[in-house]
Amino acid sequence: MSKHETARVQLESQLTRLLERVGKIEGDLRRTPDRDWQEQAIELENDEVLTGLDEMTLAEVRRIRAALGRIANGTYGACSTCGRAISQERLAAIPSAHTCMTCSTERRGNP
Repeated sequence: MSKHETARVQLESQLTRLLERVGKIEGDLRRTPDRDWQEQAIELENDEVLTGLDEMTLAEVRRIRAALGRIANGTYGACSTCGRAISQERLAAIPSAHTCMTCSTERRGNP
């Protein structure tokens, strides 16, 4: 078993759940509009929310796929900014993390 096997399994499981969610959201967005104009207005608002959720979910899918790629090429756990090791606590909390806590904080502009 590789050093990051647990993370890989966790990421793949999360990826599967997210892709199922994307399928459901996109199915909802493709539904036939209601004939009633008031219902159409409500559906339009709902579609805006669904579109936002879809975009957020797809962004997380990209982060997970990138993390799986880092596991495959042996760079998982190394900060993509400074190259230092990302703490195990951070990886346990955010398995798709690609930066250490220091670089992540500096990137957000926090002291």
